[in-house]
Parts: sequence; structure tokens; C-alpha cells
Amino acid sequence: MEGTYNIMFCGVGGQGLMLLSSILGKAATDSGIKVMTGEQHGLSQRQGSIYVHFRMGNPISPLIPYGKADLMIAMEASEALRYIEYLKDDGIIIMSNRVMPSVAETREVALDKDEKTKYYTIEEIEEKLRQVTDKIILLDSLELATKAGNPKTENSVLIGAVTACDDFPIPADEVKESVLELVPPKTVKANTKAFELGQEAGGDCLG
Repeated sequence: MEGTYNIMFCGVGGQGLMLLSSILGKAATDSGIKVMTGEQHGLSQRQGSIYVHFRMGNPISPLIPYGKADLMIAMEASEALRYIEYLKDDGIIIMSNRVMPSVAETREVALDKDEKTKYYTIEEIEEKLRQVTDKIILLDSLELATKAGNPKTENSVLIGAVTACDDFPIPADEVKESVLELVPPKTVKANTKAFELGQEAGGDCLG
């Protein structure tokens, strides 16, 4: 591939974000594409905010400059909003419609005796994201993962949707092969189905 393709992964601890990064990293290197990553995962055991800078091609550093990410993959919707400054104008966002309020936000709601403080809704989050891009693929990843036979396969749903992007530089077959090599053997069938459902849903959104 020519140039550099940048992906910003984001989510909360325990969702399997690092597995997503590992899958794409393996698929890229197996395809002969150079990869550099920068990770933050110290809060992973506290359901805190986590992210991965993922760069393919000819990067000169592991960190994506602001406004240069071609793609954002968000396993939790409000985390997409948190890191939106990394996405380029008209970049692609592939995200779950899951909203998992942070501890600080939950505290504010719980302490508001007048009940005026509300959680962000998925509609409010999407409206704010559309100030940067209209290329948003919003997936009910939990529903699709459950349909695949295992609710823990949400990451395979999202990564399947990624391969539906026309300009994604890694062949879909390579990505799928990496998924099946890195997930636990007993979950191969469910992850295969989850990947295919995500690919289908991503194609429908982009079409």
C-alpha cells in the first residue's frame, strides 16, 4: 500500500479492544503491510477509557496526529465522542450503539436529587459526531453478536464491518483468517458468524 492508513480504536476496559488491535495487526503483517501502534490500557480492569493508535503503511511514529485518522472503531459510543479530534473530516466511524456511562457521569446523575441531569443518549452522541463526518456506521453489535451465538463476539462484528469499507487496505479474507486464529478455538463458529454478520451490516450501511 502507498502512504499511511490510520485507525483510532476506542472503548472501555474489558470489551476486547486489544484483541481487535491484535487481529488487524496480524492481518496487516501477514499481508506484508508495516504496522505501528500506540496503546493505553492501564484502566482496562476498571472499565475506564482505553484507546489504540493503529497505523499501517509508512508511519514515522506510532501516534496519530489530530485530524489524521482515516477510520475510528468505537466499541462504546461515548468513547467515539471522547476521541473524535483524531478523526479527519469525512473520516469513517464504525461504532457500537452501546452507551456505558463513566463513573463520573453516573455520580452526577445519582447525586442530582432534582433528576435534571441525564445520561447522553445515542442520538445525542451521533448528532455531535455528525458535525465532523456523515460517514457513520452505527451497529447494534451486541444484538448481532448474540445472533451469532455468543454475546462476547462483538469485536468480531465490528471488525467484520471494517472489511466492508471500500478503501480498507487489508483483504477481508486475511482479516477473517486472523480472527479465527486469535480467538479461543471453542468460539470459532460464533466468531465466524459474528464476522459475517458485521460485514453484511457494514455493507448495508455503506450502500
